[in-house]
Amino acid sequence: MPKTAKAKKKVSKPKTKAVSKPKVTAAKVAPKGLVRISKTYVPKDTEKYMCEKHKVYFRIRLTEWKKELIKANNEALYNGGMDDNNISADIVDQANSYIDNNVEMKAINRQIKLISEIDKALRRIREDTYGYCLDTAEPIGLKRLMARPVAKYTIAAQEKHEKDEKVHADD
Repeated sequence: MPKTAKAKKKVSKPKTKAVSKPKVTAAKVAPKGLVRISKTYVPKDTEKYMCEKHKVYFRIRLTEWKKELIKANNEALYNGGMDDNNISADIVDQANSYIDNNVEMKAINRQIKLISEIDKALRRIREDTYGYCLDTAEPIGLKRLMARPVAKYTIAAQEKHEKDEKVHADD
């Protein structure tokens, strides 16, 4: 009889623990809608536009891109600071060094602006507006987002914005 009681205790305890854990996990996962995708996943036109898989895919892609840009900027700034110690007496070398530093800083500034655009795109993913044109609210399209994940406008709206910028720049 003692063996049976021990066996019942062992069986009953794991069942209670196993049953309670998935309920807690499911409750935590349900509000966020946790979706996992494989590393080789590519959004397809056959899937519902901007479904959870698409959002997860673009969130991962944007965050990895942002990390790469930050790493490249940090390396460029660190290496650029190292070159300042090599001040040459030759005026031509100084001019070349100045131009190189200027070009490098312009590239870093462009990347900083791109990081800002990535942050805005990540915010749009959180707000469920990612993938839709800011002007027309029409779907931007998977092909365009795959080519330019920070795209805010459809091709037609982007062309209109660029045309307007050109007109105002000429004034």
